[in-house]
Amino acid sequence: MRQERRPIAGNIIVADALELWGNVGGDVTVVKGGKLYCRGSILGNLLVEDGGRVHVYGNVAGDMVIQEGAKVVHSGAVGGDIINRGGRLYVDSTAKVLGRIRTHGNGQTKVEKPLPPWTADGE
Repeated sequence: MRQERRPIAGNIIVADALELWGNVGGDVTVVKGGKLYCRGSILGNLLVEDGGRVHVYGNVAGDMVIQEGAKVVHSGAVGGDIINRGGRLYVDSTAKVLGRIRTHGNGQTKVEKPLPPWTADGE
């Protein structure tokens, strides 16, 4: 798996396995066969096309769009909307979404509910 630990200016397309620790100054598109583990920040939008796989641990400043046939696990923060257009989306209980989560067509979206505050310390 390739790792990027530096700032990247502009838009990028991911067609292989990439672990991103740096910042992308534009949009990111993950195409068929691409796998992205985002531990850094995407300052634009994230588009996951058919056959793309993504796990967001970091931040996406814009919108996240999931096309039919794509799979996404979201554990980080999204500043815009998450739009599921037929893919599979799992939103972890620790994730933050400042916009709305919308599911269209045959999309599958599962949102884990956060634990109540009184159970956070293991009680």
